[in-house]
Amino acid sequence: MSRSQYVRANYQVNATPQLKMLSDDQCENVLNGALEVLERTGAEIHSEKALEIFRKGGCWVDGNMVRFPSHLVEWAIRSAPSRIVISNQKGERTMFLEGQNVYYGPGPTNTYTIDPFTGERRRAKKSDTVRAAKVIDALPNISFAMDCGTVMDVTPTLSDVHAFQAMLENTNKPIIHWGFGIDQYQDIIDMAAAVAGGLEALQRDPFILLYSESSPPLRHSGEAIDKAIFAAKNNIPIVYTPCTFSGGVAPATMAATLVIAVADSLVGLVAGQLVRKGSGFVMGGLISTMDMSSTILSYGAAELSLLSAGLTAVARYMKIPMFSTGGCSDSKVIDTQMGIEAAFSILIAGLSGANLIHDCGYMEYGATSSLDLMTMDDEIIGMVKKILGGVLVDDEHLALDIIDKVGPGGHYLADDHTMAHFREFWAPTLINRLRFDGWKAEGSKTMAQRVKEKTQDIINNHKPEQKPESVLKEIQAIVDRAEAREANKR
Repeated sequence: MSRSQYVRANYQVNATPQLKMLSDDQCENVLNGALEVLERTGAEIHSEKALEIFRKGGCWVDGNMVRFPSHLVEWAIRSAPSRIVISNQKGERTMFLEGQNVYYGPGPTNTYTIDPFTGERRRAKKSDTVRAAKVIDALPNISFAMDCGTVMDVTPTLSDVHAFQAMLENTNKPIIHWGFGIDQYQDIIDMAAAVAGGLEALQRDPFILLYSESSPPLRHSGEAIDKAIFAAKNNIPIVYTPCTFSGGVAPATMAATLVIAVADSLVGLVAGQLVRKGSGFVMGGLISTMDMSSTILSYGAAELSLLSAGLTAVARYMKIPMFSTGGCSDSKVIDTQMGIEAAFSILIAGLSGANLIHDCGYMEYGATSSLDLMTMDDEIIGMVKKILGGVLVDDEHLALDIIDKVGPGGHYLADDHTMAHFREFWAPTLINRLRFDGWKAEGSKTMAQRVKEKTQDIINNHKPEQKPESVLKEIQAIVDRAEAREANKR
């Protein structure tokens, strides 16, 4: 008789381990705090276009200061989609930003990069974005692409456009990308539409999310808020992210830092929903603390994980997809500090249920990108994904008949059940589990050495799936058009 006949019919199972940093009451308190800040204090808006949209939407506008009625903000929260589906560049739906679905990827706009062959810390080139895209394309646990550094060997005002081209041509994974302004946003959408087969096809199955940052506390530049408006008008999802840190652009307490982060995110949300109700919006971003001894915005602080998980809890409470942070470090080299900080942030972000987790490969408090770190992060993410998968409990996995058959003192190595299920174990690609003699026979390599070898091998040998020549020519024509436009400005 099946044991399942004795199981209660009405019960719940937590199939995935979860970490909920804030209770629903605490989330409500943070949200109400943000509503009070927006209604009483307001936000500084440096865009005539946005000011007019807010005025018509029912906000109180006094010069550049805008105060937001709570009912309007609550309407915008209800209007935003609770799920956004992102496709890869072949139109296959691959990222479902809903519930606790978790996807990891790198970050954008680092000032420096570490050359994976020479170890030199230097400014990024377009060829570095090509390398990054190839590594992203090859790593199975990296789900989306970002540029991993602001390229400096191109027309400076088109660094964003050139980086997007490099990613399009060297990976087919989804892309989250930034732009200096609306002209560059249009170039990016046009290139993406060329790949998707037209703007309507891109809107139906988007493989890009546009990215914009406000300037906390409670200040939104024209460039930032206009991008939120542009994305909504073009029906392309946007990640709108304040960079909020305790003791700097927010009070020194974590609860108040969450209030500032939520309030600034909601300004972008209201703008987008007033333009197009139901437009795709992802909140979140970098939220951490300022290290008072060095004055850096720490990417390895325990508070980064605490605050990110807290912000994720509020986002889930509002049913808005969340953009969190993980896989990053304040270290300058591949060392124990890097491994500790990257692993903790990847694990906590995953347990929190954040949908998009960016900045894998960030080192030196975000100033520098490292493909070696991203390769190591891919290994850590694989382990974390196994943990997030939880424990499956059913008749097949309880294996009571197998236990009875083998009996006391037996072993399961040769049993068919073992052969059927041992592949469920997570298998590392970089972590070494050999016995000492086997490890020594393979060269006694450290983790850092194994990471470097894997990264270099990907760059030298991985061949991303190529796009049709006609699409590549159309992309290049859009880049050439942008170059001509910028040349006419000079």
